[in-house]
Amino acid sequence: MSRVLLIEDDKAVREGLELALTRQGHSVWTAETGEQGLGRLADVDVVVLDLMLPGMDGFEVCRRIRATGTLPIIMLTARSDDIDVVAGLEAGADDYVVKPIRPRVLEARIRAVLRRAGDAGSPQTEAEQHGDLAIDRSSLVVRRDGEQVSLAPTELRLLLELSASPGRVLSRQQLLESVWEHGYLGDSRLVDACVQRLRAKIETDPAAPRYIQTVRGFGYRFGPL
Repeated sequence: MSRVLLIEDDKAVREGLELALTRQGHSVWTAETGEQGLGRLADVDVVVLDLMLPGMDGFEVCRRIRATGTLPIIMLTARSDDIDVVAGLEAGADDYVVKPIRPRVLEARIRAVLRRAGDAGSPQTEAEQHGDLAIDRSSLVVRRDGEQVSLAPTELRLLLELSASPGRVLSRQQLLESVWEHGYLGDSRLVDACVQRLRAKIETDPAAPRYIQTVRGFGYRFGPL
């Protein structure tokens, strides 16, 4: 049973999602404001976060959660083509669901981010060195110049996927299917925003990336230049 923190100021939406997720087997904690939500992060597995909150908005809540840990975050937004989607992903969200929310879709996204977090804790192969970047696939520790880099589960999954085949170009759709488990024509902004966050953590100069290189019009390739 997963423990979900739902931060949503709309009472009808909050109560409806709480009931639906509880029926699907989750334990649900709720908060009406960002401030309340930040005070309830202990002992939860995933955060479902509305972007448009009174007072402290969802973007700031997302940034604060991401600055202190790797807790999976799914954001709720009113429009899939809104610039808010990009801003929310850049703030550190792992995925998003568009309103009006279908509980089954949200529940599927929750299970997917939890699987990614669980997979990020599974033993894999031994450490490997890529320039000044060390990836230990056994302990799942990433270091740059000997300093450990803190990565959210989705960021780590993306790095592991790209670095598994250095030099191979992976399309955004391939990455959506393998990292986000989106089996449909998903939103490439999920990939692009996560790459941006990952570059900020592992690249000496994110504007001139050495490890995660863009292949224009297709996707990304891993490999130190």
